[in-house]
Amino acid sequence: MTDPDFAERRARARERLDAIDPHKREGCVDADPHRRRWFEAVYELAGDDPAGVPWAGLAPHPVLAQWLEGRSLAGFRALDVGCGLGDNAEALARVGARVTAFDLVPRAVEWAQRRFSESAVAYRAADLFHAPPEWRGAFDLVHELYTLQALPESLLADAARALASFVAPGGMLLVITRARDAAQDVAGPPWPLTRAQIDALAVDGLWLASLEDIPATETVTRHWRAEFRREGGQ
Repeated sequence: MTDPDFAERRARARERLDAIDPHKREGCVDADPHRRRWFEAVYELAGDDPAGVPWAGLAPHPVLAQWLEGRSLAGFRALDVGCGLGDNAEALARVGARVTAFDLVPRAVEWAQRRFSESAVAYRAADLFHAPPEWRGAFDLVHELYTLQALPESLLADAARALASFVAPGGMLLVITRARDAAQDVAGPPWPLTRAQIDALAVDGLWLASLEDIPATETVTRHWRAEFRREGGQ
């Protein structure tokens, strides 16, 4: 990041956003159970400053970028879940995938489209829990990064079924999320996932094919990188 003030602006934005997040206050979850209003507020308050979007790195996430190194997704139909400002969707497209990318917040989608105005990625506003029916079983690769850890535990089972529904026969669900041990207390959101929560994503015909426990570095916290597969295909 070349902007020397970026980190300071992000820290100030994070404080403002935490202050209006009902999931940060005892007994207030019912005020915004799916966190839709909070996500909308993130982009509204950010204006045109990406520092105001806590997950906007303005580059592909390093854990995804590492997975993509030397890999071709030519011909793959890919779905990027919770695309934000579009960097991960564009990374998938650069290695050959035909990418559909969606976000809950229309303002995020519009921002991504402005940033990548010449892109072949199909950006759409959509809700993970009420996705277009034509997406069912339509994707060879479903990429999910940081949506699950932003959801309360009560929504994870429904989210797992929604993600699984997108995966075509022979396809894959790739999940990248912050990781924690089962006994580790967290004051989320975000809520890093436990191994048991990762295992529980293997639903509706998906099975866990690969799980990497990626240790923290100076710039990235500990992460899970999990590949789930569905039998079938040619």
